[in-house]
Amino acid sequence: MLDIGIKAPEFTLPDQNGNQISLSDFLGKKVVLYFYPKDNTPGCTRQACSFGESFPAFQAKNTVVIGISKDSVASHQTFAGKYSLPFILLSDPELQAIQAYGVWQEKKLYGKVSMGVVRSTYLIDEQGMIEKVMPKVKPDTNAEELLAYLNGEGSIK
Repeated sequence: MLDIGIKAPEFTLPDQNGNQISLSDFLGKKVVLYFYPKDNTPGCTRQACSFGESFPAFQAKNTVVIGISKDSVASHQTFAGKYSLPFILLSDPELQAIQAYGVWQEKKLYGKVSMGVVRSTYLIDEQGMIEKVMPKVKPDTNAEELLAYLNGEGSIK
């Protein structure tokens, strides 16, 4: 995981519509960059829907929401359509951003060890610097905790 106060690594990845999106496209706005394991799985769906429901509140705070996983553009398009997700989903099958942000890690499930995306979130400020780092977030409270922080209601652990 990266540290607070450093420049967020630049990337350019395709969104759910096949458009190339770069982090630098959003200079002047805050960016919620959340990494998740897989489209259409229970935790990832709850997390995405929570960000979707909170999207107007993020917009009111001049904040862009971007979800990144290694799923394909087609998978993201289906996922976004199925749940009416109003924010950007980026496809990173080559792990460009996933590795740059340190979220490709060893995971253990039922005693089996494998590599995968650890559900994590970064808040990037208007100048492209990392403002907050949230490792191993909970899908049900991630959006709510970020909004509370943006509203000045306490800090993020």
